[in-house]
Amino acid sequence: MEKLLTKVLLDNATELFGQAVNENSVQFQKTKKEFKGDITLVTFPFVKLMKCSPAEAAQKIGDFLHNKVEHISGFNVVNGFLNLEIAPEYWVDQLRSIDQNERFGLQEADSKPTIMVEYSSPNTNKPLHLGHLRNIFLGYSVAEILKANGHKVVKTQIINDRGIHICKSMLAWERYSPLNERGERETPSNTGLKGDKLVGKYYVEFDKHFNQQAKEFISAWESGDFSSVSTDVENEFKRLSAAKEGKEDPKAIAGLDDKIKDLAKNQTEILKAAKDMLIKWEARDPAVYQLWTTMNGWVYKGFDQTYELMGVDFDKLYYESDTFLLGKDVVMEGLKKGVFYQREDGSVWIDLTSDGLDEKLVLRSDGTAVYMTQDIGTAIDRYKDFPDLDGIIYTVGNEQDYHFKVLFLILKKLGYTWADNCYHLSYGMVDLPTGKMKSREGTVVDADDLMLEVIDKARVMTEERGHIEGMTEEEREALYKMIGLGGLKYYLLKVDPKKRMMFNPEESIELNGNTGPFIQYAHARIQSLLSKAGDIGSFNTVVINEQEQELIKHLSAFPEVIEEAGKMYSPALIANYSFELVKLYNGFYQSIQILSEEDEQLRSFRLHLSKNVGKTINTAMKLIGISVPNRM
Repeated sequence: MEKLLTKVLLDNATELFGQAVNENSVQFQKTKKEFKGDITLVTFPFVKLMKCSPAEAAQKIGDFLHNKVEHISGFNVVNGFLNLEIAPEYWVDQLRSIDQNERFGLQEADSKPTIMVEYSSPNTNKPLHLGHLRNIFLGYSVAEILKANGHKVVKTQIINDRGIHICKSMLAWERYSPLNERGERETPSNTGLKGDKLVGKYYVEFDKHFNQQAKEFISAWESGDFSSVSTDVENEFKRLSAAKEGKEDPKAIAGLDDKIKDLAKNQTEILKAAKDMLIKWEARDPAVYQLWTTMNGWVYKGFDQTYELMGVDFDKLYYESDTFLLGKDVVMEGLKKGVFYQREDGSVWIDLTSDGLDEKLVLRSDGTAVYMTQDIGTAIDRYKDFPDLDGIIYTVGNEQDYHFKVLFLILKKLGYTWADNCYHLSYGMVDLPTGKMKSREGTVVDADDLMLEVIDKARVMTEERGHIEGMTEEEREALYKMIGLGGLKYYLLKVDPKKRMMFNPEESIELNGNTGPFIQYAHARIQSLLSKAGDIGSFNTVVINEQEQELIKHLSAFPEVIEEAGKMYSPALIANYSFELVKLYNGFYQSIQILSEEDEQLRSFRLHLSKNVGKTINTAMKLIGISVPNRM
């Protein structure tokens, strides 16, 4: 209706306004609940052209549209807002149109430019955790929503398989993995532990020894023993310790303590050994490289199992161990061109102070790469692989906001104009009631464990409700998985991506309220209704009530919601649209007769309305990675 009304206003602009008007000046919005109407036109942009008050302008436009457009049955004016009433017959026609379109809400496939969506992008030193779940479900859903809007989409991830953090796990496994009776160190095959969890165990183990060595340094310094460190370190410790004296602010004291800890950590033997291992890895030392290949292989198998349970996929994988080399080459070329500069210690930097940022390290003094180096290489590599690429969306937490500002600016300074089409889909962190998760300390919520937990909770809830009679064991297990993962995904996606959120697994699978199972249950109810109805026939002329009209109106908005979700990169819009749709349907279902309706035309209409609500729920949930059951 908005498109029709816009066309009418533009085509008749000279008659109405005395001159042609821009399409952007025609602004519609939903009519507020306290006023009668279905759609509201904002008339303020036309007041100056019509040389009258906002209320008079609205009245004149309302009279014109009432006479010109068949389905405008009436209108009312509130200040400069024109509330238009649409005839019930229009909504019946809308339902017919929706019913005939199996791809309702979806635009023609591959009709828009190619977009790459990056998500997950894990480190190979630990398993995936709750924070990754929000990232992965968000990125996957955004990719599906962009597809629904007609874009060709490439789903990808960069696997962070190199760097000091990877060497920490490798070193700890070499040093602290116990030998079994056959003289073998721990492996996934001889322990039964998933590879990513085994490697993550040694990342935590490294940190324990790392902290212990740092404590020993601090203890020695506090007792006056500086025999194992340089004079510069001694002086810095004394300066920081003196700065603490007389301070009463706990935060200031804690900040100085952290600096002392960092000073001590940099002196530890275990960190120096990890750095040495990284240098050997970049030099392709055979023993180090073989260990790296083996342990990463364990992790990849573990990740694949987790992704399969999640129900997500990727079209193309990139590895930091490949792309950092290209990044280093690009940095050295940029150094020759004056984009970067080199300090006395050999490290390479870029000065972005004139752009309101700071100076950024792109290559360490020992020649090893940093994250920025590989991100530069990865971006360039992707545009080489996909020449038709129109943009890249990076799904990464908001703690990396600054990193991506710098990355995109560096790419522009290197001459890559496509950097303007790179976008950081920044999202808020996921907290637990116990506080922030920390991988090094082993306080994260493991993704596998969490998914299995919500599936188990769904099993208990479903068995208590007793609606699974006649289902095979395989069908039951599939249903528990569908409900549990549906609840988990919906809980993490219904919140605006930019907002930080608190996760509660108990709430995620509740059958009431704004939850995935609430929506899944509505779909199952509709399928049960249609199954009982048999042949639902067809309908011609029917008189519909206000509830039915509101339900069709909400259904009709689905394509616009998908379009807006694509523009905003926000699955939350799809999730909350679905919740409102189900609430409207439940009110309709509980207050009127459907199967027992004696008027065959009306019965058929209501069954078709139910069928299309079910169809739309199914489509909407697929866009956020959720399956819906036919029985629940």
